Amino acid sequence: MYSTAYVWAKVLAQMEVKWPSISTWFDDAEVLELTGETLTLYTPTDFRQEFIKNKASAYIREVMRELFGMEIEVEVQGDRAIAAKEPDTPDTLMFNPQFTFENFVVGPSNRFAHAAALAVAKKPAESYNPLFIYGPSGLGKTHLLYAIANEIHRAAPHFRIVYIKGDQFTNELISAIQQGKNVEFRSKYRGADLFLVDDIQFIAGKASTQEEFFHTFNTLYEAKKQIVLTSDRPPKEMNTLEDRLLTRFEWGLIADIQPPDYETRVAIIRNKARSLNLVLPDDVCEYISNNVTSNVRQIEGAVNKIKANHDLNGMKIDVASVSRCITDMYKGGGAALPTPSIIIAETARFYQIEESVLRSTRKTKGTAHARQIAMYLCRHMTNISYPDIGREFGKHHTTIMYGVQEIEKMIDAGSGSLQQEIADITAAINARL
Repeated sequence: MYSTAYVWAKVLAQMEVKWPSISTWFDDAEVLELTGETLTLYTPTDFRQEFIKNKASAYIREVMRELFGMEIEVEVQGDRAIAAKEPDTPDTLMFNPQFTFENFVVGPSNRFAHAAALAVAKKPAESYNPLFIYGPSGLGKTHLLYAIANEIHRAAPHFRIVYIKGDQFTNELISAIQQGKNVEFRSKYRGADLFLVDDIQFIAGKASTQEEFFHTFNTLYEAKKQIVLTSDRPPKEMNTLEDRLLTRFEWGLIADIQPPDYETRVAIIRNKARSLNLVLPDDVCEYISNNVTSNVRQIEGAVNKIKANHDLNGMKIDVASVSRCITDMYKGGGAALPTPSIIIAETARFYQIEESVLRSTRKTKGTAHARQIAMYLCRHMTNISYPDIGREFGKHHTTIMYGVQEIEKMIDAGSGSLQQEIADITAAINARL
């Protein structure tokens, strides 16, 4: 009994002999199933589906008859047909119910993005498609993504909602290729009614990921499915993003979110305190707003810390006590600094290298570059000395100095791709603070 892979390989080879170049129509085709009566093929491309059905199926039947003495029918399926066979229950993540439009604090810095997201939630794929929201970490982009998902799921429970982060899309693609599950991977994403991608900037510079995302985007867009993307920068500033994706990201609506102004920060503080059943005097709200200005996540973190100290330690809620409590979050002292462990973890994740390898003495070209990037970030994002950084990597401090200087030379030489890599890793590090 021949394997399906063997049979299909022989069929393609024989067709190429009899009808030169016909196999080019099967570049993205895969065999889903081969029974005694039916050969079921998958291809994501509509015009190739039509060609195989109307033209090539007769050739396939003829070759199957000649080589294996089999009389079979040929079926061709695309993403929509596969998605239709999935269970009726939506492929929906249980999004945090706290992330809604009602509790999103709107101000001048985010009003446009909020309005666009709400319009998309009310009329998916009718208002703005794709919707591209960008801005620094911690300002509410993910909140809006979840709010869209929660609103649509409430109004249309049957909707297939798929959420993914840019780096996770890459990791899942790699896993699918390794396990031979390309069809399942494509079905998951191309069968979505609502496709939400957080931190899309992480697919830039990854050729295979961009290729797969391009076809996923096209399939969903042509099927009039809603796509929402977030990033820490606008599409035109993604230096290693393919032009064909850049133009598609700009097809719909681009909305930015900026750091909140004073009044919005006060509103965020009061809203968070109310949700925690915490009473904050006006002067305390004013104090927090004037000193914790980095982003929404940090502002809410300050309120959480005040609540915890009040409940666990009996801390008074006055300016003096709050000042001592959140002193590490003051704008004067800068944002919270990352630890070397966080920097090494995010650098390893970006380059898809084990942390242990990054800390080791292995000297392949890829690991050496990633290791020097981690050293550079440890030096520039923390207050740690060269000897202390050396201890993190098990190296002498002069080796750390050399690694940092090498990266600085490349930056000074104007390496755009390197600057993009550093910006992406820095954004991932800041997102964990």
